[in-house]
Amino acid sequence: MIIAGDIGGTKTVLALYERTTEGLRQNAERTFASAQYGSLEAIVEEFLRDHRGVRLDTACFGIPGALIEGRVHTTNLSWDVSEPALEAALKCRVRLLNDLQATAFGVRYLAPEELEVLNRGAQPRRRGNIAVIAAGTGLGEAFLCWDGSQHHPMASEGGHADFAARNEREIELLRFLQKRFGSHVSNERVLSGPGIYNIYCFLRDTGAAPEPDWLREELAAGSDHGAIISQAGLAGKSALCEQTLEMFASIYGAEAGNVALRCMAVGGVFVAGGIAPKLIGVLRAGQFMQAFVDKGRMSELLKSIEVSVALNPHAPLIGAAHFALNMSL
Repeated sequence: MIIAGDIGGTKTVLALYERTTEGLRQNAERTFASAQYGSLEAIVEEFLRDHRGVRLDTACFGIPGALIEGRVHTTNLSWDVSEPALEAALKCRVRLLNDLQATAFGVRYLAPEELEVLNRGAQPRRRGNIAVIAAGTGLGEAFLCWDGSQHHPMASEGGHADFAARNEREIELLRFLQKRFGSHVSNERVLSGPGIYNIYCFLRDTGAAPEPDWLREELAAGSDHGAIISQAGLAGKSALCEQTLEMFASIYGAEAGNVALRCMAVGGVFVAGGIAPKLIGVLRAGQFMQAFVDKGRMSELLKSIEVSVALNPHAPLIGAAHFALNMSL
């Protein structure tokens, strides 16, 4: 038996898997509101109360933050998590992965119907490194490095690297955000749920389009500003929200292209996370791929790379489970 987890700033998903002759079979799954718990151990202990008597072989958790020597202080939570503490609680071998490292491992197991292809690229797809970028509560970036026979998931903290403005409007956005957050403006300040709201505030305050009264009231009453803006933009109810999503898609495509160049992702790019499936129509509209390939002398290379959106939100959980399976073999 294997326990796998996808740990996020908003929610934590845990699942039990059983190794069978046909692969992994999920036996149980439960979602927890992360902020309501003081530690990952508390969530795991509550989850296992419903499965008393289960003997665990291995465990693997994808978790946000800079993971160093089996320890991490989570990025959007106040948890200190370590492999030794979890092994003591679970009485089995435990491996922590960066959340995007787990996602990168998981996308390889998604079925064709769980992917939305934005760019076919060279056919058949070439073997080589793969890049994964995922906007959600935050922004994550990871790689699958090809050694000639198999892929190895590699973590990064690229979401906290500098936001690279590409034109006059984005330079204005950068200056706007520097006044709010200081000189360092990360990619995550723009490419995330809160990032959608940051773009919206910039466009609103610079007069790109008027803010309707009903929208101002919804934003004042609600907590998930990114979701409110996205829903209004997708429904065509607000020009300001539509422009926000278009700018978000363009910046997202540009950063996806940057990630592809950094790791020479000729094996493909996967766009994961919670936001992309919800904005699939916006990503298909063209701004994402236009920005992705707009890399000067490297444009032809970028055009040859297959780009897909991972529609299955369980990719990190699937990746953690398969990593745990490999640990037990």
